[in-house]
Amino acid sequence: MLTDATTIDLSKKLHLIDMVQHLGIAYHFEIEIENALEKINLGDANYFESNLYTIALGFRLLRQQGIKVSSEIFKKFMDEKGKFKEDVINDVLGMLNLYEAAHLRLHGEDILDEALAFTTSHLESMATKVSPLLAEQIAHALNRPIQKGLPRIEARHYISLYSRETHFASSNAALVRFAKIDFNMVQALHQKEISGITEWWKNLDFSTKLPYARDRVVECYFWIMGAYFEPKYSLARTFLTKVISMTSILDDTYDNYGTNEELELLTKCVERWDIDMKKTMKAYLDEAKWCQEDYVPTIEEYMQVALVSSGYPMLITNSYVGMGEIATKEAFDWISNDPKILKACATICRLMDDIVSHEFEQTRDHVASGVECYMKQYGVSREETVKLFREDVANAWKDINEGFMKPTIFPMPILIVVLNFARVVDFIYKDDDSYTNSHTLKAHIDLLLVDPVIL
Repeated sequence: MLTDATTIDLSKKLHLIDMVQHLGIAYHFEIEIENALEKINLGDANYFESNLYTIALGFRLLRQQGIKVSSEIFKKFMDEKGKFKEDVINDVLGMLNLYEAAHLRLHGEDILDEALAFTTSHLESMATKVSPLLAEQIAHALNRPIQKGLPRIEARHYISLYSRETHFASSNAALVRFAKIDFNMVQALHQKEISGITEWWKNLDFSTKLPYARDRVVECYFWIMGAYFEPKYSLARTFLTKVISMTSILDDTYDNYGTNEELELLTKCVERWDIDMKKTMKAYLDEAKWCQEDYVPTIEEYMQVALVSSGYPMLITNSYVGMGEIATKEAFDWISNDPKILKACATICRLMDDIVSHEFEQTRDHVASGVECYMKQYGVSREETVKLFREDVANAWKDINEGFMKPTIFPMPILIVVLNFARVVDFIYKDDDSYTNSHTLKAHIDLLLVDPVIL
């Protein structure tokens, strides 16, 4: 069915692709999905002369694949003033899919900006007017749209949702059962990986040797599992979890423990050991000096250092290790030169972290956050600063979306890792600093690493 491009099956085919992706099993059908979407894109224009549900769903799936479908296709649902027609409100599933599609917007796409504002406003008021399961879908989407969702978290959610939807469960029983079995098999692999990593961590005995550092090795694994969960990236996950765990200790050492003189020596020591860490270590040292000198930099000076100290440029570059032949020398050269999509991801990381951690950081000695820097430089309130930062985060997401549009220099998996790192940040820092306050992640960690799906 995925490879059949007949018009009559368009809506069913798009729905099937959507289900397969929701259930977390799309990695088994990457070639089939790519070919099916390419055929739809190259097919008859009548494909998109359909209802809002089909058009919005097709638009999102094609954009996710890097196919730059024009947002002009939504004009048929708008009036002469550029506003969406009121009768669109009656199509709840169409509205929900338009909302999801709007998160694939690029810079300058006013239609999708309007679509996002329109659908968000109306979907928020629909919870009491639809079935409980549809209300659950709407609430889930409003909290975290598909474009920002962590694949494994989404898979667990939709396996549960589809299992409870009577009509869906009966007509797609084999697909749901396959997804459950696959989830549990992959979970078993992840359990084996985290078992080995925690043993490595315990043998290092950092909780005794460095009691000031956050003991977050399981949370670090959760972070990296968000970047890539597929079995073929097992080596990459293990390697990168160790990298982020060690980096977290360095970050805490510079933030909370070392004196200026000690940190100068540590920086020189690490630089001699690994020249590639020079940029990151310098950023840590700059921030430590700012803290000890009570210096509040301009927002421009702060961001130049803080994007590096976020660890994301270093972490994402290292994420290609263990990905196999797809991670070529050219891919490493590209990501090492701070492409726009990497800067966007680091910007999301830094600003979202600063927004949720600003108030806590004021209770202890710490480098001025971006929020504090901007407030002091421009004499504005915290609320105004946070609003501006959220706009910057939204623009960074548009940069990421643009980085996926074909033609691209590298294959999709190279780009998806960057996207997934942005998704992890959105998950960790949307409402709280869930890395520092790790108890907020426990339920999610249990779902992914402890509790199997009931068959």
